[in-house]
Amino acid sequence: MVTKDYILSEIQRTAGDNGGRPLGRKRFEAETGIKESDWYCKFWTKWSDAIKEAGYEPNTMQSAFEPKFLVEKLVSLITELGRFPTSSDLRWKSRKDPSFPSHNTFSKLGSKSERARKVMEYCDAVGNLGTVAEIARVHAATLQTEADITSKDREESFGFVYLMKSGHYYKIGRSSLAEKRAYEVQLQLPEDLKLVHKIKTDDPVGIEAYWHQRFGEKRKRGEWFALSAADVRAFRRRRFM
Repeated sequence: MVTKDYILSEIQRTAGDNGGRPLGRKRFEAETGIKESDWYCKFWTKWSDAIKEAGYEPNTMQSAFEPKFLVEKLVSLITELGRFPTSSDLRWKSRKDPSFPSHNTFSKLGSKSERARKVMEYCDAVGNLGTVAEIARVHAATLQTEADITSKDREESFGFVYLMKSGHYYKIGRSSLAEKRAYEVQLQLPEDLKLVHKIKTDDPVGIEAYWHQRFGEKRKRGEWFALSAADVRAFRRRRFM
């Protein structure tokens, strides 16, 4: 049974990982596996009440974000990166900059194609943003090409970001076949190698980069990291990204 104290501790933990900002209800469920049915009408009738009891102010700011504000944030990040941001980029920026909206807030702008279109419209209205507009145009064209491939081809484009352990260290990498990759790596190591977890994704490069950035301070060499038990639990909570 999920207790009230456990839910409050998870609100505090995930808020700490999110730059001191408590997560919204849906993102909290995705991060922790704690469902609305675990707390609704048992401990609280509103998520904002749970946030308050955990010691935070309800995150009303994000719900007030206007589409223009979100587009401006996208334009700013495109200028910073020199390309259209992926979901991993949005997560990274949100963790780095507390004033930047949570990555899932951008869903208010619609699909990925609609976001690119709105960026182009914003650039046309403001002017002097030709480079950003071109990046958005190319991104929209790429998305359209991807939309034209068959569902079979789309499924084959999926890959995995894996976490493996050998001795005291963990390897974070990507592969289309995680188990086969584990076997290949094992052949090069003197100690046993264990596949701890794998995350299915349609953006293996971006998701691998996200985890490398997240655990960057714990990198030992190449793709090998000295992770804590909490780090491993954080990785294992994700099944798809």
